[in-house]
Amino acid sequence: MKEDDATAPWITWFGDDFTGSAAVMEVLAFAGVPSVLFTQIPDAELLQRFAGCQAIGIASTARSHSPAWMEEHLEAPLRFLDGLGAPLLHYKVCSTFDSAPDVGSIGKAIEIGLRIRAADGVPMLVAAPQMRRWQAFGHLFAGSLDGVFRLDRHPVMAHHPVTPMDEADLLRHLAAQSDLPSALIDLEALWSDPQSRLDEALAAGAKILSLDMMEERSEAAAGRLIWENSDRLSFVVGSQGVEYALVRHWQEAGRLNATAAPGSAGRVDRIAAISGSVSPTTAAQLRWAGANGFELIGFDAAAVCSGEDDLAKEEARVVELACEAAGRGKSPLVHSAIGEGDAVTAFRAAVSASGLSMETANRRIGEALGRILSVVLEQTGLRRAVISGGDTSGHGMRQLGLDALTALAPTIPGAALCCAHGKSRHDGLQIALKGGQMGSEDFFGWIRDGGGARS
Repeated sequence: MKEDDATAPWITWFGDDFTGSAAVMEVLAFAGVPSVLFTQIPDAELLQRFAGCQAIGIASTARSHSPAWMEEHLEAPLRFLDGLGAPLLHYKVCSTFDSAPDVGSIGKAIEIGLRIRAADGVPMLVAAPQMRRWQAFGHLFAGSLDGVFRLDRHPVMAHHPVTPMDEADLLRHLAAQSDLPSALIDLEALWSDPQSRLDEALAAGAKILSLDMMEERSEAAAGRLIWENSDRLSFVVGSQGVEYALVRHWQEAGRLNATAAPGSAGRVDRIAAISGSVSPTTAAQLRWAGANGFELIGFDAAAVCSGEDDLAKEEARVVELACEAAGRGKSPLVHSAIGEGDAVTAFRAAVSASGLSMETANRRIGEALGRILSVVLEQTGLRRAVISGGDTSGHGMRQLGLDALTALAPTIPGAALCCAHGKSRHDGLQIALKGGQMGSEDFFGWIRDGGGARS
């Protein structure tokens, strides 16, 4: 919060996917900073409804789009957020830095953001130790079910179907997306004199400033450096690690009191869920769910490559099965795949034969799953849901007609149970948005139980 403007929010953010956008809200809200995430630019009435919030975000699907799409769609929401007067405007990216020159370009986003906020430098903080993401001397490391790996050797990210990571040095990876000069503020600098290193980097002409982060000491130093230099570093890029670092600094500086996260929202007997992820993590979660009260229902993703009539028939078939399962006391869980297997092979063959771009096909999957979820919720009366998959969450959420989310109950970092707000019939829906690689094996059951921190 600006010291001379008590009405301005402390921070605003624009997320390149829905799950990550919600993760930022979660960090802030559970630390005691009232926060709201909008699904698009809010009108004056909706904004006033959340007038007490000190952190305001907008979610998007930018991660799955081209630089041309970003040029067309990013400026308006970024200008809106800039106009709210927060000292920091955060462009939120995935904690595994999912991006490429032709899709989800973080470099392009930085260039657009700097046209709106002409900051001296742009801190880039991607690590988030709470998420098992660490950066050391410019290289990002990420945890998985099988351990911790450098990003270019990560069993999932190195083979990502859209943005495979062949470089763990984030500034090297980013150099293919933007010509902006850059510099690294590494662990040695953060542990000693980060301010001097920042001043040197800016004086040398650096525009993008990659920050290491490994543990509490470097986290606090990064948060302090960003906050105390917000007059020069008012546009920030990174994961929810930005908020973790700021919260730690705010607490150490006495600006924010430590607070306990809320407990469970309470168990319900059934929930509805959709999944568009092919991640091994999600595959394990689906198998657990199938053995623990969930009915797994396959959606034929190849149908999105057919005509509208064929797709509508497939959606109707799945809705009927899901509602029938709910009627038997099961929690319907509709999925387009369980890991990389025959379903994915068939889908890719269908996309190739159809002439559709993979971007369009993936968008259609998310939209179809979202429509299925909307109808299932309406017909069954279920009031709690999960969407699994970063891109699926964005495209699926838009089918529910919801305008905003607020954090309700924690689970694992980055996948809280939220309360949805909007003028549609789904107002008040409790929903969790989960990235494909996120969550414990029993995540779907945890949401059915109402979330809440575990010891």
